[in-house]
Amino acid sequence: MSPKSATERFRAARDLLLELRDDHDRAHAEFTWPEFDEFNWALDWFDAVARGNDRTALHVVGGGHDERVSYAELSERSDRLANGLRAAGVRRGDRLLMMLDNQLAVWESQLAAMKLGAVVVPTFTTVSGADLADRVRRADVRHVLTTPELAGEFGWLPEHVTRICAGRVPGWLALDDLRSAPAGFTPDAPTRADETLFLYFTSGTTSRPKLVRHTHVSYPVGHLSGMYWNGVRPGDVHLNVSAPGWAKHAWSSFFVPLNAEATVLSVTTGNAKDLLDRMVEHRVTTFCAPPTVWRMLIQDDLGRWPVALREAGSVGEPLNPEVIDQVRAAWGLTVRDGYGQTETTAQIGNSPSLPVRPGSMGKPLPGYDIVLVDPTTGAVGDEGEVCVDLSRRPLGVMPGYVDDEEKNARTFADGYYHTGDIAQRDSDGYLHYVGRTDDVFKSYDHRISPFELESVLLEHEAVAEAAVVPAPDPVGLVVPKAYVSLAAGEQPDVDTARRILDHARANLAPHQWIRRLEFAALPKTTSGKIRRNELRARDVERARGVEFPGTVEHLADVLLEAALPAAPGIG
Repeated sequence: MSPKSATERFRAARDLLLELRDDHDRAHAEFTWPEFDEFNWALDWFDAVARGNDRTALHVVGGGHDERVSYAELSERSDRLANGLRAAGVRRGDRLLMMLDNQLAVWESQLAAMKLGAVVVPTFTTVSGADLADRVRRADVRHVLTTPELAGEFGWLPEHVTRICAGRVPGWLALDDLRSAPAGFTPDAPTRADETLFLYFTSGTTSRPKLVRHTHVSYPVGHLSGMYWNGVRPGDVHLNVSAPGWAKHAWSSFFVPLNAEATVLSVTTGNAKDLLDRMVEHRVTTFCAPPTVWRMLIQDDLGRWPVALREAGSVGEPLNPEVIDQVRAAWGLTVRDGYGQTETTAQIGNSPSLPVRPGSMGKPLPGYDIVLVDPTTGAVGDEGEVCVDLSRRPLGVMPGYVDDEEKNARTFADGYYHTGDIAQRDSDGYLHYVGRTDDVFKSYDHRISPFELESVLLEHEAVAEAAVVPAPDPVGLVVPKAYVSLAAGEQPDVDTARRILDHARANLAPHQWIRRLEFAALPKTTSGKIRRNELRARDVERARGVEFPGTVEHLADVLLEAALPAAPGIG
């Protein structure tokens, strides 16, 4: 029997996951990552699937776009663009910074770059000028691709950097001209599996963004775990809410649906009703969105939209049970949490066959062995830092950070990939998120998980979003403080604060009671994650006597009729 080709090995691994979609535990036990010395996903998988295939691969709507292409058309267009980019000087190993909104050019260019062996540096369109310059410098960018509206942000580029525009701007190469190159792409050499494909900058919630390296297998093949978690099948219409530039876009707007031979629907809108209308109009069957979007959607009466959804997922931060309950009541559908990072593909999740347990992240996904390591002792147990066991290294784990050996040494210490997140494992193997190692805190000698408190706060009708942080306290050292963003129509007054605090007291143990509350817009990263470090810093400054005009801190032991105990759980 002749050795299997790269395409055949990839398909066999994918088909096993599709076959075992109704048996999570068996899929986790039987799945093994395919092995490759050479692999180019665009050539070995996408082009193979696309040959003579008229099924819609991509439909982009909104933001001034309405573009639809089949698998075969997208394959040919990316061939032509690869030839055009090569003629413009793009070579294997060159770094290409892509700063685009959701438009056909994103998928064409990413496929074309992959075929060439160029390295893609995805960048979101709202990046600041200083961060943009830092990315060009640190990633050693040789080529830039952006829109006419954003071309002016690059006036400072060095002369040696090629300027390419998805439109027409004087002094820039036009993507349309590069697309007119001949069809029929021939690679200059085989692509090694360990060659760099992506350089991602993390969101940097607590420090300067780290530069994450992914290869031609770590994301393209590694996202088979995400395909399994999302539950995407051949022929599905899959909608993911994400902007190009973020790893989640590569996750669920690119590799997950195209690995499954589904249709990618990309919708650009800032309006919940418009998003829901599009889901109904285009008969979306699988949907994934971050918690911020889910919390926005439930502000409307979801039952008014007769969606065709079979699967719904959330990833980015844990989704609070109150949101899950509201979606289930409206659509009879359970939103399933998934967990992963820019540095990895999906590691843990409530896959379609798992009964969802409230507050659980789910179980380790096929291809990932997860252990919980005590951050202090290093002991493995049922509570601790979420770590990936590297004895059978998953393809979806990055090779490492670029030019940061000290960080790499900490991240890959003791044979594990360290995520920096804390979780608990129950007797049935489900993992329950506790918080980031730097978010969990102790108050009066009791450990406080902000996520648990935030979930209770979100159950209150007045609360749209909430973030709990430790606030300095002369007795307890720190106490839980809630920053709350209110639902529409609610007033940020004493009465509302009293109602919310009373609800928290009725539904939390005494040591978890919210001691302080402030109404505020929650600071977030551009990917929608709450910047709790900014809120913590604000309260440290307030404790030092710094005033914040226009803010009011409501104290629970003043507003509530019965005073809270001075030291919860003591005496």
